Amino acid sequence: MKKLKIILSLLILISITSCDDFLSEKPDNRTEIDTPDKISEILVGAYPQMSYFDIAETMSDNVFDSGMAQTLIKNQQNYNWLIQTETADIDTQAYYWDACYKAIAHANKALEAIEQLGNTADLNPQKGEALIARAYAHFMLVSLWSQRYNPATAATDLGIPYVTKPETELITKYTRNSMAEVFEFIEKDIEEGLKYVTNDYKEPKFHFTKNAAKAFASRFYLVKGDWDKVISLSDDLGNRPEGKLRDFLSYDVMAIDDQRLSYASSNAETNLLIVSANTIVSRSYYSNRFYLSGARYPEIFGTATSLFAKPWLYNFYSSNSSITVFLPKFYEYFKYSNVTAGIGDPYVAEVLLSNDEFFLNRIEAHVMKGQIQLANDELEYFLSTRTVGYAATDKVTQAKVVAKYPVIADEFTPFYTMTPVQTSYVKAIAETRRRDFIHEGMRWFDVKRFNLVVNHEITNQPTNVLVKDDKRRALQIPLHASNTGVELNPR
Repeated sequence: MKKLKIILSLLILISITSCDDFLSEKPDNRTEIDTPDKISEILVGAYPQMSYFDIAETMSDNVFDSGMAQTLIKNQQNYNWLIQTETADIDTQAYYWDACYKAIAHANKALEAIEQLGNTADLNPQKGEALIARAYAHFMLVSLWSQRYNPATAATDLGIPYVTKPETELITKYTRNSMAEVFEFIEKDIEEGLKYVTNDYKEPKFHFTKNAAKAFASRFYLVKGDWDKVISLSDDLGNRPEGKLRDFLSYDVMAIDDQRLSYASSNAETNLLIVSANTIVSRSYYSNRFYLSGARYPEIFGTATSLFAKPWLYNFYSSNSSITVFLPKFYEYFKYSNVTAGIGDPYVAEVLLSNDEFFLNRIEAHVMKGQIQLANDELEYFLSTRTVGYAATDKVTQAKVVAKYPVIADEFTPFYTMTPVQTSYVKAIAETRRRDFIHEGMRWFDVKRFNLVVNHEITNQPTNVLVKDDKRRALQIPLHASNTGVELNPR
C-alpha cells in the first residue's frame, strides 16, 4: 500500500508539473520576431518575387504579331488588353497582384515588430527597408491596376488598397483608396524610409540600399512631376556617371548565356536592385506570338533610329528562324522539387532598378527644368555607351533632337504642359528608355504616363487600338480580390 501511495503521489506530481508546463507554453509555436536579425529575415520576403515584365511589355508598343502559329493564352490576352482569365498561373496578372500584397504583408509585419520592440534606433535600418519596400509594392500595384496619375483628378480616381497593418482576420475586406491618397501614402513612406535605409547588407543588390531607394524615389517623383526632387536624388550620379552605366560593349565577347548572367549580375555597377522572380520570362521569345518580331525590330533598333546614324551595341538573337528576336537579359535557374519527375519552379534574376534608369530620369528632369544644354551633354554621354563606333564628333544638339523627334500634335500628352522643344527631348528620352529596357515592361509605364496611343495589329483582323484615356489602360482587379470587396475598374 505504501508503494502504491508513493507511485500515485509521483503520478499526481508529474501530472501537475506537466500541466504547469503546458499552461506556460505559448498557444502556438511561431517564432517571436524579437531581434533585428529576425526582422531582417522577414524583410527578405518584402519584395514581389513574381514578374510583371511580360504583362507590361506585351501591352506596350514594343511587341508585334510575329506570325507564329500558336501562343499562350495570357500572351494573347495581354496583347489585346483583355480581362485576364482568373488564374494562379505563373506570370499572370493575378499572380503579380498577390506577389505585391504578399511583399506588403512582410513589410507590415516587420514594421509591427519594430513598433513592439520600442522603435529603437538600432532598428532604423530595418524600418527604412520596410517602408521603402512597402512603398515600392504599392507603387507597382497602382501603376498597373489604376489609370495614370493626374493631380487634377487624383482625388476621385480609383487607386488601390493601401495596406499598412498586418492582416488579423481570415478574410479581410478592403476598399480602394483614391489615387491622391495612394500617392500621399507612397510619398510619406519614401520620405520616412530614405532617412533610415542603409547599405549594410550581406547581399546589398537584393535589398533597398540608399542608391536603390533613391532610384525608386526618382521614378515616383518623375511620375508625379517633381523635377527638383528627381534631380536632387540623382546628384550622386552626376552629369557623367563614368563606370556606373551598363557596359554593353563588354557583352560583344561573351557567349549568349554569359550575357544573360552578366545582365542581372550583382557585380554589375549599374544594377541597384535585383529580385529572384518565379517566372518563365526567359522563354517568352519562343512561346509568345506577340513579341518583338524579327520583321519589325528595326523600327526600334535600326540604324535609322540613332541620332548619330550608327548601329546600336545591343546584341539580338533568335532561335526560331528570326520570327521573334530577343536581347539576352534573362537566365533561368530551374529549382527541382522532384528531379525524377522533372517537377520544379523556374526562377530568373530580374533587375528592378538600375543606374541606367536613374540617369535617364535625371536627364528628363533637366529637360523639364529648361536646362537643355545640360540635357544635351547627359544624353550624349548615355548614347555614347550604347553606340557602335561612337566618336567625339558625335554630338547631341537641339537642332538634331528637334529634327529627329518632331512634335506631332496630340501625341505626347502628360498631365503637365511642355514646350515644343521639351516635347522633342522627352520623346527622345522615352525612345532611349524604350530601347534600353526592351522586354522589361518599362515602356508600358511611359505609354500610360504620356497617354500614348498604341496600335496592335493582328494578321487578318482589324487593328486593336488603345486610344487616349482608354479604360483598358488599368488592369482589371483580379476576381478573387473583387470577391472580397475590392471595387472593379470600369470597362
